Amino acid sequence: MIIDMLIGGFAGIISRTTTAPLDLIKIQQQNKYLKNSTIQDVLKKEGIRFMWKGNLVNCTRVFPQMAISYAVYEKSKKVYYYIQDKDLKNFICGGIGGFVATSITYPMETIRTRMSLQMNHSHYKNPLSVIKQLSLHDLYNGVGISMLGFTSFSALNFMFYKRYNELFVNNNFSEQSSKFLSGGFAGISSLSITYPTDLLRRRFQMQNFNSDTPKYSNSIDAVKKIIRSEGIIGLYSGLPIAYFRIFPCLAIQFWCIENGKNLFY
Repeated sequence: MIIDMLIGGFAGIISRTTTAPLDLIKIQQQNKYLKNSTIQDVLKKEGIRFMWKGNLVNCTRVFPQMAISYAVYEKSKKVYYYIQDKDLKNFICGGIGGFVATSITYPMETIRTRMSLQMNHSHYKNPLSVIKQLSLHDLYNGVGISMLGFTSFSALNFMFYKRYNELFVNNNFSEQSSKFLSGGFAGISSLSITYPTDLLRRRFQMQNFNSDTPKYSNSIDAVKKIIRSEGIIGLYSGLPIAYFRIFPCLAIQFWCIENGKNLFY
């Protein structure tokens, strides 16, 4: 299980670091109510290296999250060996992995989001200062919708990945290209279904950030207010850039996982 954790953890770090600037743009698009929070502002006021701001915190989060998620997924497949339907087994085991990982690592996601959307350290100097300023409730704000979203996303990811991989292999794609493409299309497919939960998660993580931040009492209230002020399309703010980011991110992640398995097993 330790090997699976290392494979999943390093796959998460490599894939997130590679696509960090695209993820920053996506988060900005999901929180467009914040003034002077665009990629142009980042480049002008902070510099190009800040396109990766929040990435160190994200890697600190994503390593244990992906390590736990992948290791639990692999362990669950052995526990539920009796499930004959491959799609169902991958869906259930992927969901369990996502649920366990999110419940343990969620506060790091909140810290990363807040540090990414501030400008010139206007609110926090480092992750510790975020922890000091936020209550436990604030650190876990949005955890319910996140558990639903990431559990579903993880479940769909593993199910779609295995399905796409079989499809590409059966159509004579090379082994390496099959891994890469399967991961990318699995990410696109999963994101298409679960995206609004990701947007709601970001909105809740930013509660009380400043006077521009909308106030939501719960998920239903958030959905109503977003639709009222931004329309239905508001629930999909940032989706185009999210597609642009998720394909290489998940392609690299699954490619690293599969090649990691070949290396260590």
